[in-house]
Amino acid sequence: MTPNVIEEVLLLRAEIAAAAARLIAQDGHDYNSAKRKAAKQILGDTQPPLNLLPDNAQIEAEVRIYQSLFHADTQPARLFRLRTLAVDIMEGLSAFHPYLTGAVLNGTAGPHDDIHLQLFADSAKEVEIFLLNRNLQIDISETPHFKGPRYGAVETVSFMWHKEGVHAALYELDDLRGAVKTRGDGRLLRADLAAVRALLVNSTHETPSEPPTP
Repeated sequence: MTPNVIEEVLLLRAEIAAAAARLIAQDGHDYNSAKRKAAKQILGDTQPPLNLLPDNAQIEAEVRIYQSLFHADTQPARLFRLRTLAVDIMEGLSAFHPYLTGAVLNGTAGPHDDIHLQLFADSAKEVEIFLLNRNLQIDISETPHFKGPRYGAVETVSFMWHKEGVHAALYELDDLRGAVKTRGDGRLLRADLAAVRALLVNSTHETPSEPPTP
């Protein structure tokens, strides 16, 4: 590609990333649907080449910029509340090796974001019974395996906790061996209870917050 073409691709990619970030922050879209919708908004019905679409890291960076510009007065407290609730939930689910993922972990969580966990157990049914015995109403769906499309989707239980949505993907114990990894930028893909507690401790002096109410 010529320098002009490369520059045009980079500009379009940045435009799609910014539009996708707005959809995520304003409407609660997931990254894949936001990316597709943003590309259609900008390119119309033209099928974009794969190299034109931004990756999730670029979109996440745009979400951070959006939050800092438009939600700087509310987003830190919102994030603190969700992380506090995540610790509470993870303590209750400690028998299933809980890990936090998603926007609550990476710090971009806004008003439309839920808490996303990964649990590791002998069987999904074991987790479901545990939750039902605590009088939680659960919905069951599927989530793509974190190891990629070569692996089958995993069962996911969703429930409400202190008026916030929680989605827990249920993995086999053997999957724990591939769980603790960092991304290319060094950020954690998932965090255990100790790591999430550390996030809270590090932000306590920056983010005043009231304890969550039931």
